[in-house]
Amino acid sequence: MSARLKRPELQKALYEVGMPIRRAVLSDAYVDNALKDGSTEFGRPMQEFTTAYCSGAFHELAVHVRGAVNNGLSATEIREVLVQVCTYMGVPAGMEAFKAAEKVLLDMAAEGVAIKP
Repeated sequence: MSARLKRPELQKALYEVGMPIRRAVLSDAYVDNALKDGSTEFGRPMQEFTTAYCSGAFHELAVHVRGAVNNGLSATEIREVLVQVCTYMGVPAGMEAFKAAEKVLLDMAAEGVAIKP
């Protein structure tokens, strides 16, 4: 019989496995500030989503777009996600997200980063 992790144990294990990846993609400085004390178990996984999309802090979206490219997502995959943002947030907010993402993609291309189409 295999041992089964309870939900809190599983969340903790997944969080610990993901931390080195977050640090590699976003940098230690960003992770240390984004996940300061005060984040709750509920808030931590939702923090990036609410910051980047729901609050309209599109400058935060840039960090996540850069991370997505660094993790191998294509420009098309990123755009497909942003179409869903338009559905849930409305077209004006979604278009701002598109503008922020396109700027990051153009900046990364100018830096010589290979971005999958």
